[in-house]
Amino acid sequence: MKLSKLVIGLSMTMGLAGVAGAQTVMKIGYATTLASHYGVGSSAFCDEVEKGTQGRYKCQHFPSSALGGEREMIEAVQLGTLDMVNSSTGPVGNFVPEVKIVDIPFLFRDYDHARHVMDGPIGQEILGKFPAKGLVALSWTENGFRHMTNNKRPIVKPADAAGLKMRTMENKVHMDGYRTFGIQPTPMAFPEVFGALQQGTVDGQENPIPVILASKFSQVQKHLSLTGHVYSPALLLTSPRLMNKLSEADKKVFYEAAKKATVAQRKKVNEDEANGIAQLEKEGMSVVRKVDGQAFRDALKPAFASYEKEFGADNIRKIQDVK
Repeated sequence: MKLSKLVIGLSMTMGLAGVAGAQTVMKIGYATTLASHYGVGSSAFCDEVEKGTQGRYKCQHFPSSALGGEREMIEAVQLGTLDMVNSSTGPVGNFVPEVKIVDIPFLFRDYDHARHVMDGPIGQEILGKFPAKGLVALSWTENGFRHMTNNKRPIVKPADAAGLKMRTMENKVHMDGYRTFGIQPTPMAFPEVFGALQQGTVDGQENPIPVILASKFSQVQKHLSLTGHVYSPALLLTSPRLMNKLSEADKKVFYEAAKKATVAQRKKVNEDEANGIAQLEKEGMSVVRKVDGQAFRDALKPAFASYEKEFGADNIRKIQDVK
C-alpha cells in the first residue's frame, strides 16, 4: 500500500513537472504603460493565447520602454532575444521599407478610412513583406491620429508651428512632411522624450491622445493642437523563430489572438479620444480643437510630390480611394 502511494505520488510529481516544462513564457515589450492602449491590446493578445493553448504559452509584459525604445525592441525581436513587440510604425520602415507609405501625413481621412485600409488587401499585402526581413507581423494594432503639443504657443496653422523644435520619431517620411510646416524635427527615442520636454531641449512633440495621456505629457506641455496630421498605425510583431516552433493549431490561436488584440487596442484608442481631451484640459493643457487643416495640407504639397516619386502616385491614390 505504501509502495503504491509512493508510485502514485511520484507519477503525479513527474506529470506536473512535465506540464511546467512544457510552458513557454514569452516576453512582450511596448513603449507605454500597462494601462495604455498598447498594454490593453497586448493583454488581450496574451490572455487569448494562454487560453487557446491551455496555458502552454503565456506572457511576461515589459511596458513603459523597460526594454528600450521601439527600434531597439524590433531589433531584439529580429535577433530572437525578445519574443514580441507591440510597436508604432514609426521606426518599422527602417526594417520593412514598404510600411513607410502609411506614414504619409494627411493620407487618411479618419479612423474608419484608416482601419478599412489596414484590414483590407493593401494592409494585408504589407504584412506579407515582413518574413523576408526576419519578422512576422501578426496584425495591425493601433496608435492613433497624431496631434502636436508644445510649450511656446497655440498652433492653428503651419506658420504657428514654424521654428518650433519638435521631437519626432526616427521616421524620414514624417520628418520630411514636418519640415514643410516650418518645424525643426528632432528625432529621439521615446524613453527620452519626457525628460527632453521637461528640460526644454525640445519645444514640443507630436503623438496620439492615448500616448499623451499615458505619458503624462500634460505635466511638461502647455499647448495641445488637434492637428491629426498623421494616422499612426501599430503592429504586433514576433519572430519567425517563435512562429516556426508552433503547431498549425497553435499558429491559428496566435493569429486569432492578434485579431482580438486589434479590436481591444482600437477600442481603447476610441475611449481615449472621446474622454482624453477633457482630461488633458483638466490637467492644465490649453487645447486648440479647430486647426486650419487645409493650410497644413497646402503646406505639405512639396513633400507630397517627393512621396509620389518614392511610393508611386498610383499606390498613394489606391489608399486615398478606399471607402
